[in-house]
Amino acid sequence: MSEEILADAAQRMGKAVDAFVNSIATIRTGRANTSLVEHLPVSHYGQTLPLNQLATLAAPDAQLITVQPWDRGAVDSVVRAIQQSDLGINPASDGVVIRLPIPPLTEERRRELVRQLGGKLEDSRVAVRNVRRHAVDGLRKELRSGELSEDEERREIERLERTTQEHVEMLRELAAEKERELLEV
Repeated sequence: MSEEILADAAQRMGKAVDAFVNSIATIRTGRANTSLVEHLPVSHYGQTLPLNQLATLAAPDAQLITVQPWDRGAVDSVVRAIQQSDLGINPASDGVVIRLPIPPLTEERRRELVRQLGGKLEDSRVAVRNVRRHAVDGLRKELRSGELSEDEERREIERLERTTQEHVEMLRELAAEKERELLEV
């Protein structure tokens, strides 16, 4: 049973790392990348959908993202959603294609993005620690029910601690790499 608890904890910690990777992909680095806008919620015909389900996204060069809605009636909804987002990008529409020019980042904006990155990193660390806490509770229940001895419980908690440290280190490395990208001029 303790193997199942540890395997589940490792899987859930991996999911926390994956969620962190997806969340930092939305932080722009000065280069055009469709991941900046693909999950942007757009209200259209009374439904809210991610932008990538309403349009074709492309990054034809390093400073431009193009959005071509499949339904021309969705152009205004997409433009409104982009303007209301916190991206700081001003869309230009010709009625068919929406162009999103990516301005170069100022030093102040880069520092602000690094602070956002730090917040996302801490949220992910907390998620990994919560998984650890939940797994430790499961191991302690097994100890109380007699399924594990104290020595076995201690060994399993040490294994869990190593797994936790590996995932926290992965998060730290991913954040450091993204920070280097952000601060690169």
